[in-house]
Amino acid sequence: QVIICATWLSISPPVPRRDLGFQGSKVTLELCSHWGAPTDKSLIQDGDVIIGGLFNLYHIPSTKDEDYTKKPHYEPCTGLELEPLKYSYAMVFAVEEINRNNTLLPGVKLGYRILDSCSLYPWALQGTMSLVGGDTHSCGLPVPMIIGAESSTTGIMMSSTLGPLYVPVISYLASCPCLSDRLKYPTFFRTIPSDIYQAWAMAQLAIRFHWTWIGAVVENNDYGQLKEIFGKGVCLEFIETLKKETIVTDAKRAALTIQASTARVILIFCWYTEVKKLLHELAKRNVTDRQFLASEAWSTSDDLLQDQTISKVANGVLGVAIRSSTIPGFENYLRSLHPIRRPNDVFLREFWQKEFGCSPLSSYFSSSLIPRSDYLSNVSASSTDNVPPQKISPPLCSGTESLENVENHFTDTSQLRVAYNVYLAIYAAAHALHSLLSCNTHTCTFQKNIKHIEVKTSINLLQQLNKVNITTPHGERFYFQGADIPAMYDLVNWQKQPEGQLKLVLVGRVDGFNLHLNESAVQWSSGSSQVPFSVCSESCPPGTRKANRKGEPLCCFDCIPCTEGEVSNETGSLNCQRCPSEFWSNVMQTACVPRQLDFLSFNETLGITLTTVAASGVVVTTAVFVLFFCNRQTPMVRANNSELSFLLLLSLKLCFLCSLVFIGRPSVWSCRFQQAAFGISFVLCVSCLLVKTLVVLAVFRSARPGADTLMKWFGPVQQRGSVFLFTCIQVIICATWLSISPPVPRRDLGFQGSKVTLECAMGSLVGFSLVLGYIGLLACTCLLLAFLARNLPDNFNEAKLITFSMLIFCAVWVAFVPAYISSPGKYVVAVEIFSILASSYGLLLCIFAPKCFIILLRPEKNTKKQLMAR
Repeated sequence: QVIICATWLSISPPVPRRDLGFQGSKVTLELCSHWGAPTDKSLIQDGDVIIGGLFNLYHIPSTKDEDYTKKPHYEPCTGLELEPLKYSYAMVFAVEEINRNNTLLPGVKLGYRILDSCSLYPWALQGTMSLVGGDTHSCGLPVPMIIGAESSTTGIMMSSTLGPLYVPVISYLASCPCLSDRLKYPTFFRTIPSDIYQAWAMAQLAIRFHWTWIGAVVENNDYGQLKEIFGKGVCLEFIETLKKETIVTDAKRAALTIQASTARVILIFCWYTEVKKLLHELAKRNVTDRQFLASEAWSTSDDLLQDQTISKVANGVLGVAIRSSTIPGFENYLRSLHPIRRPNDVFLREFWQKEFGCSPLSSYFSSSLIPRSDYLSNVSASSTDNVPPQKISPPLCSGTESLENVENHFTDTSQLRVAYNVYLAIYAAAHALHSLLSCNTHTCTFQKNIKHIEVKTSINLLQQLNKVNITTPHGERFYFQGADIPAMYDLVNWQKQPEGQLKLVLVGRVDGFNLHLNESAVQWSSGSSQVPFSVCSESCPPGTRKANRKGEPLCCFDCIPCTEGEVSNETGSLNCQRCPSEFWSNVMQTACVPRQLDFLSFNETLGITLTTVAASGVVVTTAVFVLFFCNRQTPMVRANNSELSFLLLLSLKLCFLCSLVFIGRPSVWSCRFQQAAFGISFVLCVSCLLVKTLVVLAVFRSARPGADTLMKWFGPVQQRGSVFLFTCIQVIICATWLSISPPVPRRDLGFQGSKVTLECAMGSLVGFSLVLGYIGLLACTCLLLAFLARNLPDNFNEAKLITFSMLIFCAVWVAFVPAYISSPGKYVVAVEIFSILASSYGLLLCIFAPKCFIILLRPEKNTKKQLMAR
């Protein structure tokens, strides 16, 4: 007990204070305050279950280091902070929203008790004990859980204190990774991600932009212990520490270090109040060529963004921020707040007086039993030498004041970050209580009207909090992973506007260990889109090895390329590894790969060209087919059997299409199909020409005396049968070849260097020779017969056209053989495709171009008389 009392009296002893409650006309002067100054003001709403809230609503202003160290802990805080005030009303709004919900905690009214901790650890501890132990000055009820801990140190302190009592603490800002330890802090939960994720994000930003030489400024508490943020390959030139108690001298020292450093990227992992001091010191020294990486503690600070003094220094800040969100109805709720509707809200009255410069007490004194002047005189008379006199009261409010048109940090709900974390914390607590009320097993007995919290009940509540897995009112899934929630951050950038002010711009996000950044949207410290350069030596890329410089840091080195056949596949590799004999290093010397596969693909220039030519042939052939079909009753089309002409056009289209099968990566089926398609398509084409030639000869031979019976052997049925017979022979040859020894893909290792040609091996040279030989036999026969019929007397003799086409056909394929044998690698395939396309175009143009010319441009010659004229 002596130790307890000594600790209490040394940290925050009892002091005299005034009790300004409104009971009667007297102001009570208490000799002792049970917990000191922090319990003077609170926001209370009674209910079946009371949830505690602890916020840094006030601060102790100080301009010098010695002012802070000499400031007594029991001296009242001054300066109401608007952002924390908004956090507290986010808690109030969530509680009232839940109380209106008929499905969540039906029949149970939630209450709240909100205290101020003034950013001081002793007061935070006093507030914590007041909440869990009850307070005779307020409702006196202990709370089953607390929403609080605006810092990691406070979270550690509260969790260590409340752990034996099994009272859960749900923090909205404590982000130290140490708090994820469930063995040390089993009662701690938080709605802000662990700093591990934002530390990882900062490291990824450094790696992404190749910043290997960085300075760091951290805070001297649990929030700033993040030296492990950077991994291998990134060096810290310096680490400066800022202490809140000595911030002025620390900021000056850190500014001088930054000014003298060669690192152009500076990481600052501190609270925004300390950062403001540092940036002011940098502005005094005109240090404007540094790129700052910001932690979530200051990356969205409006206080810094609106400070014109630091705009040149802070331009281009890239930071990790708590994810932004919206709370439906929250803005209307804030703007509807009024002291008349909340007469017991001491924080709202003070905010009202600060915002409008008047006292909202008029509404109370208008209905009071005593005049306001009597009340003030009594307060003045009760002053003692130990209690400072009260300040002069401001003028009374008119009653027309409203927050509807007020624009400040308090009413701005466009990007709710910490306030949304508070909102989530309340809903997590409510759902845990709901699950506890709905539990019917013997392990979770729980009374509906909770007036006294037992250890067994607290344990059950902890169990339900660990199981929370809910969907918020606007559709977001929320659950705890131990003490943590799934990590989600915004990546923000401070960009200077034309009028000179800094604007917060969203440029990316972090989801767990996934970072998404829109680099083109980032404005860097130079004001341009050029990424800052911050290295001692550029990291050796894969394909090189590091050679450390003697007497210099590890991040200062030379890069030596690996020799051919050796690789290094890591950035900053110390040695190059030699590849096995069957492998070879790639061009960048970064990997041992099987000798590079080389084949004719659709993506290269040659493949694209051949594909385009083949597709053009298909289009032209189709156009001719359509033209002939539309003019199928004209003599030009009907001459020499129009059915064969259409079949010939169809076969030519197949010839163009079969060339596409040769392009692309060879496979088992493509190798088999390409040669069969090639052989059958060309046999069908040449068969049509051969039959047409035979028909021409038969027609003119039948005109001689005694040859009338010759045409019965060349009727339409016989023509179709002949084409079918010639084609079937090729089909049989291909089927036999593919069944006995089909073509298969193989790697040709005969070429020197790192490339290996992937090609289709013929399997059987005899089969390939038979396919080509049969095509050549038909072509030569057709050429011979067409040559014999070239001088027949008709004005339009198709035999001449067939003769020219077959000459071109045979010339192409005669030239094909030596070119095919001598071509290297993938160009073997290109030669075959070229031969297919050249012969197909030769047949198409020589046979059908003259006919199309007459049909389209000389229709007067498209008559039977003109065609049969000698």
